[in-house]
This record gives sequence, structure tokens and C-alpha cells, in this order.
Amino acid sequence: HHVDSVLMMSWSVMRLWLSSCKRCYVNSEVTQRGFHGLVAVSHRTSVRSDRRTKVKVTASRGRCCSSDHGGEVRVRFAPSPTGFLHLGGLRTALYNYIFAKTYGGSFILRLEDTDQSRLVPGAAESIEDMLEWAGIPPDESPRRGGPVGPYLQSQRLDLYNQTALQLVESDHAYYCFCSTQRLELLKKEALKTGQTPRYDNRCRHLRANQVQEKLAQGLPHVIRFRLEAGVEPFEDLIFGWNRHEVAQVEGDPVVIKADGFPTYHLANIVDDHYMKISHVLRGSEWLISTSKHLLMYRALGWQPPTFGHLPLLMNKDGSKLSKRQGDIFIQSFQRDGVLPEALLDITTNCGSGFTTNRMGRRIDELISEFSPSKITTHSALLDLEKLPEFNRIHLQQRIEDKEQCHLLVKDLQGQIQLAYTAEIQDKEVLQEDYISRVLHLRKGHISSLRELVTPGYSYLWVRPSFSHQQVTALTSEAQHIASLVLRLMEERGEELAVDHLSKDLKTLAKQAKSTKYREVMKLLRLALSGLQQGPSVAEMMVSLGPTEISHRLQKLLLLSQAS
Repeated sequence: HHVDSVLMMSWSVMRLWLSSCKRCYVNSEVTQRGFHGLVAVSHRTSVRSDRRTKVKVTASRGRCCSSDHGGEVRVRFAPSPTGFLHLGGLRTALYNYIFAKTYGGSFILRLEDTDQSRLVPGAAESIEDMLEWAGIPPDESPRRGGPVGPYLQSQRLDLYNQTALQLVESDHAYYCFCSTQRLELLKKEALKTGQTPRYDNRCRHLRANQVQEKLAQGLPHVIRFRLEAGVEPFEDLIFGWNRHEVAQVEGDPVVIKADGFPTYHLANIVDDHYMKISHVLRGSEWLISTSKHLLMYRALGWQPPTFGHLPLLMNKDGSKLSKRQGDIFIQSFQRDGVLPEALLDITTNCGSGFTTNRMGRRIDELISEFSPSKITTHSALLDLEKLPEFNRIHLQQRIEDKEQCHLLVKDLQGQIQLAYTAEIQDKEVLQEDYISRVLHLRKGHISSLRELVTPGYSYLWVRPSFSHQQVTALTSEAQHIASLVLRLMEERGEELAVDHLSKDLKTLAKQAKSTKYREVMKLLRLALSGLQQGPSVAEMMVSLGPTEISHRLQKLLLLSQAS
């Protein structure tokens, strides 16, 4: 009779659950890979909308709706300032940012600086600088502040210690007094016998009076979490259902170190709980640790966030992206003139999670084309040799935007003055109209502004030098040709267009007696730029303008007359 009553009660609860969650289930995004994670309550008509779209979550342990977070999406990027931001970190931050903006949520930057011995001076500030430079600024951070700060873990030590003591008092954690020497010996023995090193959980068996005695003696100690068998499966947004019996393969993990600082395993769940993080999107290398973290959530009686583990970003040959590769740090890309939108574009283009896979997408387009159900478990293979092409496309887009072009002009003015300070004969080359004209003519041809201050483009800013021998090697009609072009400039006035000028030059070349069109173009290229190759002669002329063309051809005329 008792059993029947329990069954009836269970069925009643089940019916109530099914009824309340029917809409949640019907509207859920179900994919073959088990992505059950996100359901927008109302259709998002525009990514630019101010409306905060509520997201319902189907997650581990039969949870249908995320209630602890009030339906608000809150994601975090939590790097350690033991180094500077690199491409792999930027990609994780980018997916979190896009996820938050897609669902009207918040993107939080939290710095996990609990490993004090490995902190790199300036790294914490640089990480936030680089996120802002990349155009994915956090809503809450150490710099910006926010309602659930502080956002530096080193300033939250009391919270971690309180939580650790809570675990000790509930018998989910214990004090461990094992020395470094003993732990090292355990490790060596394991390696000698071909086993994976693990702690043997010796101190979990200490009696209460033994623990108190050792604490009274002031012996160095850590706090370890008790790993228990019976891990429940969880549903990852990307990898589907997962379960790792951590107690079978690991020793009890340290949660508070001897210096009083927490380890990642404790600090990240405490912060995610108190910062009301709804979704944890992190690298797939953390997938195997999630069962351990869920055991801690259960021990504390907290509802865990929904987890999604992003596939790794790797080199195009499948090798791991290493921090020892100097060129993967964001600061180095910034220094080399790479546009932030090009970096965001290439790191998403080589991965998954978007409805299209075209080049040239800006952040607003990445947000509008984002589809979490399209994130695959395959590693993203990054081909940095394609970066100049991405940069070329995004530089062209900037040039075509009036406001962005103005900023490019300011940038290029500084670069020109730095590169050619003493050599500039005419300050007109620093005028905005002139530089803007150059940019519009060269858009689609250059991959970075820096190219325009290389020797191949020096003619744009400095008048070239050439010799009589160079001229006579091309033609004996230099004076006649120079006169023809000067007359053409008088006829055309200020209005010059590449297409029309190309036709005019072909017609003009026919008026030379013994010089072929090809040599005429070589002569004009020499007089205008001092070079043997570069943009078309017509484009050079449009860039320089009638006054400067006349000045340079007068020099050719004088050189020819002098001979």
C-alpha cells in the first residue's frame, strides 16, 4: 500500500512536470548531436533589439527551466593572467560574447589570479585592453565593475574559504596534512609502475581528534574534496550526454591550497554560483572535469549552470595552438596592423556555429548568423596564411565607411610622418583629401595600412629621383612624350578618372614616333614613381593629382632638355 501511494504521488508530480514543461519541450531546439540547450521564449527579430530575450534551458539531471538565474543569460570569460591573451582565448571570449548578445544577456570578464606565483605583470590589464580593442568588451569586469564583484579572484578569498569550511562541516571535504615529499614519492611510484599519478586519499580517513590535534600544532595543510562514486550524467550543449567516474581515476582534489588560495575547481564553481552564471562556455579540455564540478555543486546544494564545451582551436596541420608560437598573441596582431574584425572573422570562419561560412563578416553579422545548434565537436583548424586576405576584405569595408575612413586617414598620417619625416617636400600629401583618395584607389589591393608606407608606395609621399640614363634606356622621345602628357593635364583639369585616363594614355602613346605604348608607360611610371612596377600609370596619376603630375613631368622635361 505504501509503495502504491509513493507511485501515485510520483505520477502526480510527473504529470504536473509534463504539463508545466510542455511548452518548454515543444519549443526546444533538438539536434542529432544532443544540443537541447537553448530555447528563446519569443522569436528574436533583431540582434540589435534592446529586448532582453529570456532563454530556457534543458540541462543535466532533468532540469527543464533555469530558475536560479531568472531566465537571464549570463556568461563569463575567465582567463588566468599568467600570460597575455592569445587566439585560443580570444575565440572562447568571442563565442561567449556572441552567445550573450544573441540572447540579450551579459558577458562577464573574471580574472582567475589565484596562482600568485605565475602571475605576469601587466597581463590582467592587457587582457581587458585586448577584448576592448577586438570589439567584444565585457559588460562587467575588474575595470568596469558590476553588481557581483569583485571580478578578481584574489579579492574573493573569504568567499572561497567560507565555502570550503562549509564542505568540511558537511563532511564533503577534509583537511589533508600530507607533505610535498610524500606526494612526490606517490607520484614517482605510480610512474615507475606505469600508472597515472593520483593521491591515495590517505587523510580522508583521519579521525576528528587527529585532525584537531594536527590543526592545533599548526601543521601545514590543504583542504581536499571527497570524490564519491555515482556521478550522474550531464548534457553538454555541444558534446551531448557525458559522464566521467572521476573517483575511479583521480584522487581527492585539493580545493584550498596551503597558502589559503583556492584551486580552479573550487573557485570557478563558487564564482559561477555567486555571479549567477547561467551558461559556462569553455574549451573542451575542461569537459572531463565537469563531472567533478557537478559533484561539488551537489555537495553545496547549488544548481549548476548549463555547460557547453567548445572544440579546440588548432593549427591547420592539426597540431595544438601553442603559447610558445609568438605570433598567436593578440598584442602581436595589433602591433602588425591586423584589424580586430579580421581576427574575429578568421577564428569563426574556421570553426562552426554559424548559418553561413563567408568571409568578411563583422561582429553584428556574426551575432545575427550565430546558431548554437550548429557548433560541432570537430576541432577548428586555423590557417593564419589566410589572414592577409581577411584583413584585405575588412580594410576595404573600413575604407568604404566614411567615419572609419576618417580614422584610417588619421592613422596613416602618423605613419607617413614617422616613415618620411625629413623627405616630404610637399605637405599636401598629409591632407585628408589626398590620403582618402589614395585609400579609395588602393582598396581591395592592400591588406594593411602599413603597406602604404613601404618603399613600393613611397612615390605617394616623396618625389622620386631618376637619372638621364634610365630615361634614355627607354626612349629618345622623352621630351615629346612629357609635353603631350602636360598638355593632356591642362585639357583634363582637376577631374581625373582611372578609366578615362587609361584610354587617353593609349591614344597619346600613338602620337610618339618610335616609342611603343609599353615603353611610354614605363617612362611615365619612372617619372611619376621612380619604380618599374606598381599600380597602373593611370591610377598613379589619379592618386597624385594634376598639380603633382605636372611637377614631376616638368622634371622629366628639364632632364631631357638638358641632354
